[in-house]
Amino acid sequence: MQHPSLTNIQWQDLRALTPVEATYNVVLSFPFLLLSWYSALQSWWLIALIASFFFFTAALRQAHDCYHRTLGVSKGVTEFMLFALSVTMLCSTHAIRQTHLNHHRDPLGDSDVEGNWARLPWYQAILGGGFFSIAIQWFGLTHGSRRSRLLVIVDMLLIVTVILAALSTRHPVLLYHVLVMIVANMLVGFFAVWSVHHGCDEVVYARSERHPLINLLTFNLLYHIEHHLFPAVPTNHLPELAKRLDAEAPQWTQQPVVPPVSKLSRQPHAF
Repeated sequence: MQHPSLTNIQWQDLRALTPVEATYNVVLSFPFLLLSWYSALQSWWLIALIASFFFFTAALRQAHDCYHRTLGVSKGVTEFMLFALSVTMLCSTHAIRQTHLNHHRDPLGDSDVEGNWARLPWYQAILGGGFFSIAIQWFGLTHGSRRSRLLVIVDMLLIVTVILAALSTRHPVLLYHVLVMIVANMLVGFFAVWSVHHGCDEVVYARSERHPLINLLTFNLLYHIEHHLFPAVPTNHLPELAKRLDAEAPQWTQQPVVPPVSKLSRQPHAF
């Protein structure tokens, strides 16, 4: 049930995507992927790592929009995208879809395997990231429908194929990509869950970022309370939704993801 403070928020007009926006959503991550591979082939490791960061972040956005059917494409193309992202990100996006939709049904509740990672101290959220990646995929595998479980199994077979290909061929680009994606999946619990839910409660259960550069670099993924309140709105239009929330119901958007520098400077230093 929608909270009474949100009844005046206009959002239905934000659901529609133009063909250009839908195309952008589909191709968003893949130029970064190609750049990371080419840079690794040339041994330009710093450029490769930067490109891999942007690939994984953009791919998170694509997968997230796929989970909510807000990519702007058909159901068939959405499923194809999830397979493509599973192969390249080396995690089962079909499994994570189940876990993530449960996160929306019970945000920060007892059954929320994803969101409850934010209850940990920040250092535990980082150090235990491998367990988080396994947990969200295992939940998706064991709680989905029969069809969903089959899709997860296909994902995992494809992922194993990629890893075996890297190990058997020892191709430097494949080895680089597998290693970097493993590290990325170990950090995703901190950056994609802890950062946007820590310190929240059962009422205002997510944070939101307003710094334009941070939102640019994270492809608008940090407009998180907006997404939770109106999950049918595509990521493309979350900045406009954020403006409407700030104007009509600012009590929902007062917790930033990245604390302002002035706030950090007032924190006592530990020696």
